[in-house]
Amino acid sequence: MTHKTNALSNWAINNKATVLVITVIIFLAGINSYNSMPNEAFPEVVMPRIFITTIYPGNSALDMEKLITRPLEKEINQITGVDKITSISKQGFSSIDVLFTNDITPDEALRKIKDKVDITKADKDFPKDLPADPDVREFNMSEMMPIFNVNLSGEFSMDQLKKYGEYLEDEIENLPEISGVDIRGMQDKEVEIAVDLNKMESLKLNFNNIAGAIANENITVSSGDIKQNGMLRSIRVVGEYNNPKEMENIIVKNEHQKVVYLRDIATVTFKEQEKTSYARDFGRPVVMLDVKKRGGENLIIASAKIDKIIAKAKATKFPDKLIISKTNDMTDKTIAQVNDLENNIIFGVILVVLVLMFFLGLRNALFVGIAIPLSMLLSFILLNTLGVTLNMMVLFGLVLALGMLVDNGIVVVENIYRFIDEGYSNMDAAKYGVGEVAWPIIASTATTLAAFAPLGFWPGMMGQFMKYFPITLIMVLSSSLFVALVINPVLTAMYMKIEEKKSSWKKVILTSVITAVIGALFLVMASKSGSKGFTALGNMFLLFSIFSILFKAVINPVINWFQNRLLPWMEHVYEKGLRFSIGGWKAYATFLLTIVLLIFSVTLMTIYPPKTLFFPDSDPKQIYIYAEYPIGTDIEKTNKLTITLENKIMDYLKKYEDKNGNNYLVKSVIGQVGEGTGDPNQGNQGNTPNKSRITLDFTDFVNRRGASTSEVLTDLRELMHGYPGVNISVAKKQNGPPAGPPLNIEITGDNYEQLIKTASDMKNFIASKNISGIEELKLDVELGKPEMIVNVDRQKANRLGVRTGQVADLMRTSLFGKEISTYKDGEDNYPVNIRLQEKYRYNKEALLNQKVTYRSQSSGRIKQIPIGAIANTVNTSTFSAVKRKNLNRVISVYTNVLEGYNPTEVVEKTKQLLKSYNLPKGYSFKFTGEQEEQAKMMAFLGKALLIAIILIFLILVAQFNSAVTPVIISLSVLLSLIGVLLGLIIFKMDFIILMTMLGIISLAGIVVNNAIVLIDYVNIIINRKKVELNIPKEKLLPKKLIFESIIQAGKTR
Repeated sequence: MTHKTNALSNWAINNKATVLVITVIIFLAGINSYNSMPNEAFPEVVMPRIFITTIYPGNSALDMEKLITRPLEKEINQITGVDKITSISKQGFSSIDVLFTNDITPDEALRKIKDKVDITKADKDFPKDLPADPDVREFNMSEMMPIFNVNLSGEFSMDQLKKYGEYLEDEIENLPEISGVDIRGMQDKEVEIAVDLNKMESLKLNFNNIAGAIANENITVSSGDIKQNGMLRSIRVVGEYNNPKEMENIIVKNEHQKVVYLRDIATVTFKEQEKTSYARDFGRPVVMLDVKKRGGENLIIASAKIDKIIAKAKATKFPDKLIISKTNDMTDKTIAQVNDLENNIIFGVILVVLVLMFFLGLRNALFVGIAIPLSMLLSFILLNTLGVTLNMMVLFGLVLALGMLVDNGIVVVENIYRFIDEGYSNMDAAKYGVGEVAWPIIASTATTLAAFAPLGFWPGMMGQFMKYFPITLIMVLSSSLFVALVINPVLTAMYMKIEEKKSSWKKVILTSVITAVIGALFLVMASKSGSKGFTALGNMFLLFSIFSILFKAVINPVINWFQNRLLPWMEHVYEKGLRFSIGGWKAYATFLLTIVLLIFSVTLMTIYPPKTLFFPDSDPKQIYIYAEYPIGTDIEKTNKLTITLENKIMDYLKKYEDKNGNNYLVKSVIGQVGEGTGDPNQGNQGNTPNKSRITLDFTDFVNRRGASTSEVLTDLRELMHGYPGVNISVAKKQNGPPAGPPLNIEITGDNYEQLIKTASDMKNFIASKNISGIEELKLDVELGKPEMIVNVDRQKANRLGVRTGQVADLMRTSLFGKEISTYKDGEDNYPVNIRLQEKYRYNKEALLNQKVTYRSQSSGRIKQIPIGAIANTVNTSTFSAVKRKNLNRVISVYTNVLEGYNPTEVVEKTKQLLKSYNLPKGYSFKFTGEQEEQAKMMAFLGKALLIAIILIFLILVAQFNSAVTPVIISLSVLLSLIGVLLGLIIFKMDFIILMTMLGIISLAGIVVNNAIVLIDYVNIIINRKKVELNIPKEKLLPKKLIFESIIQAGKTR
């Protein structure tokens, strides 16, 4: 009888030494690659998406849109490859988000945007007095999200805490793994020149006179070099002040022998700038450092280095009473994920060996068990070579692949074992055993790869997030195929044998004693050296010693009983069932019954549809409480409310404290007010004194003592009621990349006041229908920002020699201030700002009656014209922000969905409600947010599934040279859905779009693998019988022999 062989496996078996060396190299290089792979919480999502942020203090949202946002958008829209432009203009702040098509690289997108920004800046109408140029940067998820917060607190002044925080900031930013550190809860300092309005006007001075005097005194200039005695000596005019108080002695006017000093009309103060943020941890004021990691760097190493910096600073630089804590730490989650992977690999090996040793014996089961670590180590080498980091999607792919990578090894080792059992030599058994199954397992692996490969072309941010999953699976399954075809045949040829039914107790005891002595020696060395490595080796040898006795006394008898009694009985029952189901009319009945069961399960799914979710609805790791007052609310009022909320939350959390007063459920309660308090997934939103955010960070699941964080979420939503005049919402941290609110309706139109009215009417209409599951409908923009319009009478002003620009500059300098110089203290630079004293700044009459002081060009005399004489004021309201999408103004009506409700059902009810809703002419709406992303995801997964089916079908046709066999295998995949559908219904499980679809694809791959191996062996048996009976290949065997071939293949494979 001729047997198939495989060229690659034959080469490996004939070159055992080479393969063993390759195995050692894979082992060592794999461990090195695993240790050197950067660890990240999230994948390094780098896509052609660019942010342009511009700060222009003192301007309203409409002015920011007109002066900054629109000119930039107009230029950017001319770039080829722009997919979407969204923007938000707020008071003093503009942010534009530009998304390109996938054929544009991030570097190319960044260059194109920078070119267009430069063109816009050069335009004569673009503001020339910006405090800084528009900031252009590319999107990188790993560099946008802080990896953790470092909080400094204690009985110290904020100045002292700031000093300690700045020291840590400098030290941490010096690390190559860190991209930047932002400080919260403290303000930068400034030198304020606070002018007394009455004194300035009585002396006929203006802001420009004072600013010019200060700028001309606080100056240091290099004047060049002078030749002297054959040497060049540089000349510097040094005039910068070493102490801000010295500026009070600057002479601002010297006329008619009357000297006016700065101290006569103003006070000079070195102080904090106006408060824009507060930060607290468990109610204690803190200086908070947001630490951001550089993309592609190792999160765990970065965290360890920062821990060392903090420990060193506490030991040598900081006082003992300074409290330093880390919160919102992504490192813990990443370490837990890596530990889970390592544990899964270890337990995977153990379970595979335990199961297979009942069929093949312990020694032979180890051949399959070794495929797991070797395949993983080889995949680490490949992933590290490709520059892939060890992030949550890679870890997810590795864990999922664990269940599939042993399939090839099992088929190969079991087939070789069968040949040895039939009397072949190890060398021949290895060659024939692999040769018989090589192409089937290559085809089965190819079909699995074909099922996942289309996922690598997932578009958009989700695609960038998800692409690491198919890459990981392809690397791992390809590695497992290499191990099965190259390494396993060599090891089996060298060491496989039919297990002896009885082994000598003397040999077992001797082995046990030797390994116990070696283990004891290692433990003795560990106790003296303190080495964890010696401890691990000692424990391993002792466990092996115990296992040797246990295996001989207990496990081996059980294996013998299983192989001699239970397994034959199971094979007999299986054979009887198989004969019954494929015999005569029963085959048609069995097939029909299976089809009925499939129809029944589909019917049940339509009657009892499961809850459809974007990502798993698990207990939240973090909870956010957002508070938002009307636009224009002072930050102190917002802070006062936030303190009240924090205290209420901490009182509630006391029930989760142990007898020592330690909270086992919550690690931190971080309260932030003002700047940086928006939704973390929506990026920088500028200065928001009317907003605050409280973040609850929970302990790890194992430490929660059974407490449910979902219950905490529900309770907090109840607790946050009863605060009139403020909008409070409670939300949990999103899983996966940002996708927007569950219910989000975008309304588009041109007139912003009408747009806000239309959006408000729609919000009220939906709210009046009381749709179950809606938490609270909101608008993302409000008409409520108090504003005072100053209208200058141009003709009257011009007759008096005053321009509108003079009035605007005077009002802006009086209120907001103007930077006129810089005070240098060591390496730090502080702005010198001039403005009116506070008693005048917040006095409407004083502001409007102040005089425009200037020198007349005709007479040369100084004139003073009160603003009130040439202008009038109107109190009105303006917008909190102006949002735009693809150059059109847009407002969103949005809401979260309450716990226990299906977001998809809530959105569908809202869609049905709005089918007959009429909007004014020129206005339109569409559903976006999470549901838009969900629809895109389902559409792509549908296409990916279709492509996968076509690829799998082509592979199967190539493998079997038949169009019928692939149809049979495809039908088996369809029938496998019975278990999926019934499982979802019976166990009342949610249909997670991402996880469930990936699970179905994985199941399809396993079903196809089993079908290929089984049908291929059926064909082998049929062909052998044809040879034995001299039946031509093109003719069929008698039906009885075909049935026997199927039964034999089923029992064998």
